[in-house]
Amino acid sequence: GISGSVVVGDGVTMGGGVGLADHLTIGPGAKLAARSGFMSNVPAGEIWGGYPAQPMAEAMREIAMLRKLARTRKQGDGNG
Repeated sequence: GISGSVVVGDGVTMGGGVGLADHLTIGPGAKLAARSGFMSNVPAGEIWGGYPAQPMAEAMREIAMLRKLARTRKQGDGNG
C-alpha cells in the first residue's frame, strides 16, 4: 500500500504488494519490484526491490553472495 504524503512521479511502475512508508518520493520512471518494502526515496529511472528495498543490482548481488555462502557451507559440513 501507499502511505500518506507519498509523491509518485510520472511513469512509475509498481509490482503487486509494494509497500511505501510515509513521506517518500518515488522519482519519475522508477520501477519498484513486487512485494518490496520502501523506507527511503527512489531516484528517477532506477529499479529497486527487496525488503528493505534497495537498488536491484545491489539486491541481486546480495542474493548471489548468500547462495555462494550456503553452497560453501554445505560442502564443508561433511553432508554435502
